[in-house]
Amino acid sequence: MKQLMIAAALAAALGALSDPALAQKRSLTVANANSDIGKLDPHQTAAGGDKGLLNWVFNGLTRIRPGQASPEFIEPDLAESWTHNENGTEWTFKIRQGVQCHSGYGEFTAQDAAYSLKRAADKATSIFAGDFEALGQAEATDTYTLKIGLKHPIPSLLGLVSNYHGGMMVCKKAAEEMGEGFGKRPIGTGPFMFVEYQPQQFVKLTANKQYFRGAPQLDDITYRLIPSDATRDLAFRNGELDMIFGRQNDQWVQRTREIPGVKVVAMEPAELNMLHLNMTMKPLDDIRVRQAIAHALGRKAMVQFSGVEASREAVSVIPNGNLGIDTNPGLLDYDVEKAKQLLKEAGYPNGVTLNSVESTLPSLLRLMEAVQAQLRQAGITLNLELVDHATYHANIRKDLSGVTLYQAARFPVADIYLTQFFHSKSTVGLPTAITNFSHCAAADAEIEAARSEQDGERQKELWRKAQEKIAGQVCAVPFSESLVVWAWRDTLDLGYEMKGSLNLAPQITEKAHFTK
Repeated sequence: MKQLMIAAALAAALGALSDPALAQKRSLTVANANSDIGKLDPHQTAAGGDKGLLNWVFNGLTRIRPGQASPEFIEPDLAESWTHNENGTEWTFKIRQGVQCHSGYGEFTAQDAAYSLKRAADKATSIFAGDFEALGQAEATDTYTLKIGLKHPIPSLLGLVSNYHGGMMVCKKAAEEMGEGFGKRPIGTGPFMFVEYQPQQFVKLTANKQYFRGAPQLDDITYRLIPSDATRDLAFRNGELDMIFGRQNDQWVQRTREIPGVKVVAMEPAELNMLHLNMTMKPLDDIRVRQAIAHALGRKAMVQFSGVEASREAVSVIPNGNLGIDTNPGLLDYDVEKAKQLLKEAGYPNGVTLNSVESTLPSLLRLMEAVQAQLRQAGITLNLELVDHATYHANIRKDLSGVTLYQAARFPVADIYLTQFFHSKSTVGLPTAITNFSHCAAADAEIEAARSEQDGERQKELWRKAQEKIAGQVCAVPFSESLVVWAWRDTLDLGYEMKGSLNLAPQITEKAHFTK
């Protein structure tokens, strides 16, 4: 009788496991707003829709603890420990032993780490090469020891080698073997491995059972590409999707929170929305025209347009919350009549017409249309050349846009944003180009001096002066900051409390699972 009872219990358990209605869900379906993936090479893409996905596939030497976005939460990742000399120019990292590259590409070692850093620093293979300007050497002294030498100290090397942008570690053998193909079949060390990419449809990932932190509790992830907000929302409401990228406005946040069993998070870091004005193009070469644009664009009105739950007012030419932020750098106030007067003084009494390359990505296009309407009140006509998001990124880097709306967050230290967007070496079209769309060179001296300044207060003062000079020259016009909005089923337990993510998407780790 006892044996019969045990057999019956086992049969019931097996029946529950085989019943789809009772089995625990183990497949995650996510949707982003991108029409397609740009590149799946972490050193070749800055698009939010790409890097969130790549954060599930790759690791850094360090990482910011899942659920956080501040440098204070940096912890070991592929490196288990590190030391450095007194002035921070020589670093030694001990690489974690036994970490396996995906798809049988072998153990990740210090040789892979050195290769990855050199690759990230090479403009031929990385769009983040400018971030690694200070890198002097990266050498493996043995299988698990990496030595890094810097030309000069930088504010945060540990952030530079974290799971973000050029800090993502690639596997040397795979990258060399695949060449250009690496961007369509990425090989990392993270909790999920690439399986399939269908253009304009989806990317499929599967669990990395050899992951060094433990096998993921999810079996696979389908990352769907749904640019239509309405289609994406409907699919989420119908249960086809477990997690979606949301709209950055209060109406969407409030409406989605009303759906039973759904969690909505507007998370840090906020992306700074800023108009970059190409000062080499007429009439933007005249500071009075640039000042007119700044006076014509109301920061409070732009926040009202999106709503206070999903946005806030910009305070400087770098995002609020960055180490070194100056919250009063001299941004010009909203004054339409002053804008009209400046245009008249510049020789444009009937207004000006400007051209802008703009993405069809809904979140960006809506913002730019609101900007367009505001500028029109001052006699400033903004013609938009609409292109898909990947083409937008390509064309603005070819210096084809007079006015560029760029929405971005970066590692939250002032040096990163100031260098990438406002140092002359970062000007688009140059061999050292990053994202200086305005051709600004107003604060090169302060940006450079701050990098090697050892006194923290003096360093902040240099960053403050840099922001004031950039604002004074009106290289760009910041107007609002957009929080990144995501929603997911409350049956999905991420394994941590979500407060933020530098990669602009929830980090799906080995701990993520469905509770039912």
